[in-house]
Amino acid sequence: MPKAAACAESFGGSLGTGLFPEEEMLVARATEKRRQEFTAGRECARSALSALGVQAAPILRGYRGAPQWPDGIVGSIAHCAGYCAAAVARAQDLVTIGLDAEPNAALPGGVLELISQPAERARLRELAAASPGTGWDRLLFCAKEAVYKAWFPLTGRWLGFADADITIDAADGTFSARLLVAGPVVNGAPLGDGFTGRWLATDDLILTAIAVPA
Repeated sequence: MPKAAACAESFGGSLGTGLFPEEEMLVARATEKRRQEFTAGRECARSALSALGVQAAPILRGYRGAPQWPDGIVGSIAHCAGYCAAAVARAQDLVTIGLDAEPNAALPGGVLELISQPAERARLRELAAASPGTGWDRLLFCAKEAVYKAWFPLTGRWLGFADADITIDAADGTFSARLLVAGPVVNGAPLGDGFTGRWLATDDLILTAIAVPA
């Protein structure tokens, strides 16, 4: 993430700061696993917000479940088994942020065909042949999730898996997403025809991040 963003992450579940009562209500009927993920996400988000000097407050759900950030703040939360992260920034510095995290493992059978285009699958085969140690199909999924998380706060509209064509660069840890639908409009001007982001793969995790400068 760029220096304008404040980040926090957890590899061991809850940071111990807990939820506000208003947030507790959001997961009152959730499974224990979902409660733990939600709690770690909100705790990471508040830790990141604190680094920006933003006072702790409930982070509720907005339209389609997206986090409701304080006025003048953009951000994103990501979690998967054993990992959680959040990144936030002031809207005067970044237009939007999209984060996602996935286990570094192949997608379940049949999922790749549902979330990708033939050209994307062809590029994945080339990546897998050159570097078989990375779950490239999972990385594609992770990148598309980050694209959606960056897209949605700007548009309030759904973006399907088939609406963005992802190209992954194995050499420099970046990816590009070419939108196949009309791009977002920010302050009356088109943002462009896609997003660029960064990715990281460890033995256990795949992480993707998008940050669009203001």
